[in-house]
Amino acid sequence: MMPVDYLVAQDLHKSFNEHKAVNGVSFTIHKREIFGLLGPNGAGKTTTIRMLSTVLEPDQGDVIIGGHLIRREAEEVRNLIGVCPQELALYVELGALDNLIFFGRMAGMSSQEAREQAMAHLKLVGLEERAKGKIDKFSGGMKRRVNLAVALMGHPELLFLDEPTVGIDPQSRNNIYETIEGLRDKGMTILHTTHYMEEADRLCDRVAIMDGGQVIALDTPHALKAQIGSPDQVTLEDVFLKMTGRSLRD
Repeated sequence: MMPVDYLVAQDLHKSFNEHKAVNGVSFTIHKREIFGLLGPNGAGKTTTIRMLSTVLEPDQGDVIIGGHLIRREAEEVRNLIGVCPQELALYVELGALDNLIFFGRMAGMSSQEAREQAMAHLKLVGLEERAKGKIDKFSGGMKRRVNLAVALMGHPELLFLDEPTVGIDPQSRNNIYETIEGLRDKGMTILHTTHYMEEADRLCDRVAIMDGGQVIALDTPHALKAQIGSPDQVTLEDVFLKMTGRSLRD
């Protein structure tokens, strides 16, 4: 059975003054796929995600999400997507439950619907018993899990995850891994960016590697590893460094 494309990015370009941040990026994401977008700092990943999530308008090219063209139907696209940003988007003086209810109400939900969804998502990320706890008392891993729960409000069909496990303990990271895999198994489509290559290898059905504003490789982790050696001995980090080089990207 042929996979169904849920997202189609077509020849995306974006410049800031004289800097070409994204230069002709095209790829598809299949429905119910975890798709990894990898690349060194400055590769163009963040700009690409901002275009895909309707925050930035492309200079050229277009994106189709769930059958909707972003340029013409941005509002319809926003109703289909959830975004878990790298920077924590939480009100630290509020409790976890109140944060989720607030964002649910902002999205147009009734108080009851927002509360029901909030409790369900907190349970999903293992924080049901800490629902009333204030965010400023939470560990880094707990905050990351609340951040993910916020992105799930509204039951998005496509979820953007931007470095969702950065700087957290192994237990919280494993909880997030299992949550992401469970969401995919229930039918969600996921775009995942990370600097942890072992994370991409575990989670992603396919990965695209970006550098210099372009996609320089796209395949399954196994196939990418097979390009440079035995997939059982080569790591995805080996592939990444071979394709993007070892020079620092500060």
